[in-house]
Amino acid sequence: MPVDHPESLPAARRPHRPDDRQPSLLEPGASTDPYRLRLYRLLRTDYPLAYDPGLGAWLLSRYPDVAMALTDPRFTGYPHDGAPRGPLPAPLGLCRGSVVCTPLPGDAAAPGPAAARARAIERTAYVLARRVTRRDRVDLVAEFCRWLPAGAAAAAGPSRPEPRALPPGASHPGPGGGTGDCAEHPALRQRALASFLANMLDAPDLLAAVRGGPEPAGLLHRAWAETLRRDPPVQIVLRRTRTEVTVSGGTLPAGEPVACLIGAAGRDPARFCAPDRFDPLRADAEPLLTGPAGCPAGLLGRLEAEHGLRALLAAMPGIRWAEGFRPVSAGLLTRGPRTLLVRPS
Repeated sequence: MPVDHPESLPAARRPHRPDDRQPSLLEPGASTDPYRLRLYRLLRTDYPLAYDPGLGAWLLSRYPDVAMALTDPRFTGYPHDGAPRGPLPAPLGLCRGSVVCTPLPGDAAAPGPAAARARAIERTAYVLARRVTRRDRVDLVAEFCRWLPAGAAAAAGPSRPEPRALPPGASHPGPGGGTGDCAEHPALRQRALASFLANMLDAPDLLAAVRGGPEPAGLLHRAWAETLRRDPPVQIVLRRTRTEVTVSGGTLPAGEPVACLIGAAGRDPARFCAPDRFDPLRADAEPLLTGPAGCPAGLLGRLEAEHGLRALLAAMPGIRWAEGFRPVSAGLLTRGPRTLLVRPS
């Protein structure tokens, strides 16, 4: 892992307030594509610590700074300063900032609530895929991604463990095994699923490996993790400083709101080789970007991605992009493809 940022600037004791050249997250075009606009790149290279008056928060865009803000006790959840913290945050892009992230009870491979949810996801995915297989063109976002999380939750039914089975301080799970806020945002998993399918459809060799029989060990698991790094559905996680903290570009004052730019950190060239490339087999994968094992949002999202892709390939072995279509993602706080037009055969 590189130690120095390739374009690091001399650190000042105090960060500078914005000048006329500093980009803003609220400037025109930023929500359309901060990657192609080079907004994230400019922030990482020239303004690693910058105050965005429109957002009302300090921006952190380099991977080491974002990782520190998410894990260091000198930062706390925002806006709830008493937010619980663990050794790792919930999956970046699947949980919003300050949540209780309690592992799902049971194991997906053993009898129990998690196994029931996995079976429900698999059944729902195959039903949805078969419904659209005879069409000339299908929008996977409208007719698959938006329905799979909600349909699987309904098929699984309520799954509430006894309160004594919950870790101390955890909120009571809701129907389907979700806990607190962590698994209660299916819209985020919909965006993550859409980004995952877009990445896989853009990679014919990976699709062939999945379609052709037993896939390479862990391929889909790693493809899901790589999607969370490259295309996180939540782009910004908010924190607040408890005390002064030195980061790239200066020192954050105490008591200040901080916006961790997850999308920028996930494509930091100082941390990831060829960061814009979707590469599930990359050697520099980072578990910080996928969250703790057993996190409800991460587990459910991964199961929906893996079973969803397998179901689509089983129902539509020749699935490909519709003629002339290219997926386009949009959004500033949450991000993902709004449309995925494919030809089933």
